[in-house]
Amino acid sequence: MEGIADYRFDAELGAGNHGRFFRATTPARLDMDAPHVAVKVLERRATDSDFKRVANELRIFAAVRSEHLVEVFDAGYDDGLLFYSMAYYPDGSLERPARPLSPEAVAGAVADAARGAHELHEVGVVHRDIKPANVLLDGDRGRLSDLGLARLMSPGMTTTGVGPVGSLEFMEPEVIWGDPGCRMSDVWSLGVTLHHALTGQGLYGEIPNDSVLDAFTHVLHSRPEIGATLPDGYRPIVERCLADARAERFATAAQLANAIEAVLRPEPEGDEE
Repeated sequence: MEGIADYRFDAELGAGNHGRFFRATTPARLDMDAPHVAVKVLERRATDSDFKRVANELRIFAAVRSEHLVEVFDAGYDDGLLFYSMAYYPDGSLERPARPLSPEAVAGAVADAARGAHELHEVGVVHRDIKPANVLLDGDRGRLSDLGLARLMSPGMTTTGVGPVGSLEFMEPEVIWGDPGCRMSDVWSLGVTLHHALTGQGLYGEIPNDSVLDAFTHVLHSRPEIGATLPDGYRPIVERCLADARAERFATAAQLANAIEAVLRPEPEGDEE
């Protein structure tokens, strides 16, 4: 794909749920100094009503000016395909960082993503698709990216529309079944993301990748197992994120971020007398 609308692509950055990401030359009309932007093109052909729903959520996302979220610049509808553009971050993501990351840098990026999720929740937006590939790296900070927009195009859809099999691992079971999600479902996904980014391991062992149905059955009939290599201090955090009852998890993503930061920057002990 060479481009869409007035965006000319010069590199493909990878695939996300229901679409592909490209690096594009910044169109002159955006009046920006940055030479490149990232563009996501959704693969499913959309209707006018699809575009209106997605554009509305993107407007909300863009209105939440935050150092914890990617900057969204533009959205469009060209020849039946929805797309949106955002800032390009050459440092990569927690799934594919451009440089080696320390455990502290990984945990800090997840805490930043949790704060971004909280800011979205506060204006009524549930992300729906938090995973390492959607935590982009901006220097020593993390930025949450890539809303699960395909769910807006097909409200109530179930596992047949959740996208790549690898994304199932990061979804709360209720969301896999078609629940629209809430704060605590994003908290679940943040906990799985923290675990995967720190250990390099999944919670469900080897998930079948040749059949969505087999992957769905495997995930929903397996208990999440926390890896032995998870660094000290993070096990109780991940366990709380993965509590079966939503009410037993962190009540907000901001609380989760605070818990991660307490491990990263513990309070000094008082001097003994």
